[in-house]
Amino acid sequence: MRSTPSRRATATGALIAVAALLAVGVQTGTASATAGGSAAAAPVATNAKHGALAKHLSPSARAELIREANASKAATAKELGLGSQEKLVVRDVIQDNDGTTHTRYERTFSGLPVLGGDLIVQESKAGETEGVTKASKVTSAQLKAVDTAADIAPAKAETQALGAAKDAGSKKTVADRAPRKVVWMAQGKPQLAYETVVGGLQHDGTPNELHVVTDASTGAKLYEWQAIETGTGNTQYSGQVTLGTAPSYTLTDTGRGNHKTYNLNHGTSGTGTLFSGSDDVWGDGTPQNVETAGADAHYGAAETWDYYKNVQGRTGIRGDGVGAYSRVHYGNSYVNAFWSDSCFCMTYGDGSGNAKPLTSLDVAAHEMTHGVTSATANLVYSGESGGLNEATSDIMAAAVEFYSNNATDVGDYLIGEKIDINGNGTPLRYMDKPSKDGASKDAWYSGIGSVDVHYSSGPANHFFYLLSEGSGAKTINGVSYNSPTSDGLPVTGIGRDKAALIWFKALTTKFSSTTNYAAARTGTLAAAGDLYGTTSAEYKAVADAWAGINVGSRSGGGTGGTVFENTTRIAIPDHGAAVTSSVNVTGITGNAPSTLQVGVDITHTWRGDLVIDLVAPDGTAYRLKNSSLSDSADNVQTTYTVNASSEVANGTWKLKVQDVYSGDTGAINSFKLTF
Repeated sequence: MRSTPSRRATATGALIAVAALLAVGVQTGTASATAGGSAAAAPVATNAKHGALAKHLSPSARAELIREANASKAATAKELGLGSQEKLVVRDVIQDNDGTTHTRYERTFSGLPVLGGDLIVQESKAGETEGVTKASKVTSAQLKAVDTAADIAPAKAETQALGAAKDAGSKKTVADRAPRKVVWMAQGKPQLAYETVVGGLQHDGTPNELHVVTDASTGAKLYEWQAIETGTGNTQYSGQVTLGTAPSYTLTDTGRGNHKTYNLNHGTSGTGTLFSGSDDVWGDGTPQNVETAGADAHYGAAETWDYYKNVQGRTGIRGDGVGAYSRVHYGNSYVNAFWSDSCFCMTYGDGSGNAKPLTSLDVAAHEMTHGVTSATANLVYSGESGGLNEATSDIMAAAVEFYSNNATDVGDYLIGEKIDINGNGTPLRYMDKPSKDGASKDAWYSGIGSVDVHYSSGPANHFFYLLSEGSGAKTINGVSYNSPTSDGLPVTGIGRDKAALIWFKALTTKFSSTTNYAAARTGTLAAAGDLYGTTSAEYKAVADAWAGINVGSRSGGGTGGTVFENTTRIAIPDHGAAVTSSVNVTGITGNAPSTLQVGVDITHTWRGDLVIDLVAPDGTAYRLKNSSLSDSADNVQTTYTVNASSEVANGTWKLKVQDVYSGDTGAINSFKLTF
């Protein structure tokens, strides 16, 4: 068996357990999203390679693959070069029709969980290792020199965590999960730490499940994140629908893993009461009838289950055939919905005045998808990976809504259009132009990781729309869209079925817990290559859609305006002096534009090492990218926009690049300016 070099993504976190629909005012909040008719036939992915499609595994077949992976995990660890104190823990297994197997592992060191140590091993049908994707960087293959003896007492870590939880609104005086020793590997050098979990409620009534990581040597806080992500139903949002129920008239879907729907009756804990009745009719379509919200939530769960099973070949959120459960009527006038790993359930508030329960189809699909993400890529709910986590839920919610083909709630690229969060009939989020909501971002930029994840999700949502439908004005199912691109060039869509197939394959076989936007581009291109080939129209469309949101270059290098380019390869010294690539601009009248396009193609094994500047002919430097220890993705392949209107256009422009940390190398492949 052979190993290939690992592809790494931003090292910023650990595990997500609870995700909600709305932003709650702070970055480390719950992940949120807003959520008809009979399920349509599975969409046809028209020329996808059958062998690269995920095999529809029964729960027993998946369990057998996991058993086999567990039986060979010691040999796998040895092949990967892990140390004698390191062990692998199998989390998930995906198998393609051609026998290619993608096994996702967590890691332990001396019996301690390694946060940020997750990895994916891809093996051929013959059992040969074809690739390894790691969530974080280490200077060698093995974890070494991690002292497992703590210098501070667990009580100090608990006090720190309780203080952080209090700031978020919790009134807890004791941690729900006492400090446990872990190896923190998500940022910088691996080190011993404590992980503490505190519960309670946040300021807006959302459950609190705050994870705090404390340096076991100094007591300093290293990181924190929130972990909160057939009868007849007369629903409020999807009309009269068929529900899966139990013969004794309870909302128990015996055909979908025994998914159950409960009435919390405005409580905030426990499961409440399982909906039951004397007949198989549920609700009357109004919020005043307590069964109506239950019917909506139950229906949304069924449609989402069917989509993942019939289209993506995944039976249940974890792929094990086990249903989650839903809770409705949470709190009083609670304007949110959330997924929680700890209960393996979706929970829905009743909205303002208890009149608009957040139980629409796309909200349900959004929340269940947080569970799927947690069971697969486990994208950390903070920074760029958090934005991708949120976007994944929006993307798959749109896919479920179109799949469902409900006449009352037709498919669209609007999120939460039925629940009227804003009180004026507008949706919560727009995928064609995310900034229309007043806060989301249309395109990637270097500081997007500091934006709330509900708004940093915008570029990925925009990417999915462009890949599905293309740019420009159009009307779909009666809704008008007009999607722009950051480089002003058109994108031709490939259809949402193909786009969703590519995204889901990337999520389940290419993304890790710390994937950022650059790594997401790499992962989706790899998925498109597997499914359609690297010379296909689909592969090129993926590159073009990413370029349309300022991530990477166009498939054919296409640009607008006059282009000046240097394609001479220039090596970047490891932790050395700055190097430059130059272009001589001639024939341009007057000053440079306010939207000067700077195309950068750099290969590098740890892009966070790099500081990149554009230097004008008069020596003025424009910072394109700062260094960042947490930005562990490979390569810088993107187009920056610079306001250079104060600079004379003609003259020698330079791309200046310096590697400011040791341990990784790379080169400038090309540098181009578009006037």
